[in-house]
Amino acid sequence: MTKSLAEQLGFAPKDRIAVIHADDIGMCHSANEGAFAALLDGPATCGSIMVPCPWFREAAERARAHPDLDLGVHLTLNAEWSAYRWGPVAGRSAVPTLLDDEGYLPRSLVEVAERAEPEEVEIELRAQVAMAMDAGIDVTHLDAHMGTAFLPKFLPVYQGLAVEFQVPVLAARPDEATLEASGMAGAKPIFDGMADSFEAKGYPVLDGLDANSLDFAHGEGAAHNTARLDGLGVGVSYLICHPAADGEELRSITPDSAHHRDFERGFYGGSSGRKALEERGVGTLGMRALRDLLRAS
Repeated sequence: MTKSLAEQLGFAPKDRIAVIHADDIGMCHSANEGAFAALLDGPATCGSIMVPCPWFREAAERARAHPDLDLGVHLTLNAEWSAYRWGPVAGRSAVPTLLDDEGYLPRSLVEVAERAEPEEVEIELRAQVAMAMDAGIDVTHLDAHMGTAFLPKFLPVYQGLAVEFQVPVLAARPDEATLEASGMAGAKPIFDGMADSFEAKGYPVLDGLDANSLDFAHGEGAAHNTARLDGLGVGVSYLICHPAADGEELRSITPDSAHHRDFERGFYGGSSGRKALEERGVGTLGMRALRDLLRAS
């Protein structure tokens, strides 16, 4: 009988395991402050860096100072904020279909889907992975900012990069209810198709995904995030958070989610999150364990 992913990673068949993943590292200084605090002090197990963003270099410097941290590349095809923008690392002349009318990466997934040619997406995303590696980051995995690289027209690029660099990716089989709670109703066929594609190549596929980060009212952070932990199913699930340090910078970029990001910094970077995991018997691991499993196969 084929062992489950959890069993292959040394867990029991009925264990619940969370990959607690810090997104948006490098997006701004506040994101670096929050993410590295969570990774160094709390139950957050891994995270991924947005290479095109203005604070990538600081994130890389911190990564070099802590080579034991589990860090991947948050493949980025969008610059979604109203006044805080970034462009492609490959150069604007190399990937013109990845630009919006202002010369930046487009704000929305729909814009990228309508404009971008897969060949240029491949140029840009390969450049992002290469830049991270050249900066001294031991890239443990790949995932996708806003899920844009998951789109079917870009999936061969996503898969090709994983194979080329021999790293695992965010590929999971979430249930419909979890996707709906995360604002991704109707996306199950995309995730299932992606999981099938990676599984066929012998890549590890996660059992679940909880992307319901930032969606809670003031004062309800603890209830929301403990409910997320309660909802994790058997096996290995990818739980996304966006830790960042509250302050003027973060509030100017994202006034609607600054409070939420700061709460997640504290919860997934401190004793409250650690205690909640222990009380529920949820184990944790990072993506480096999946990379080790992949490269050993």
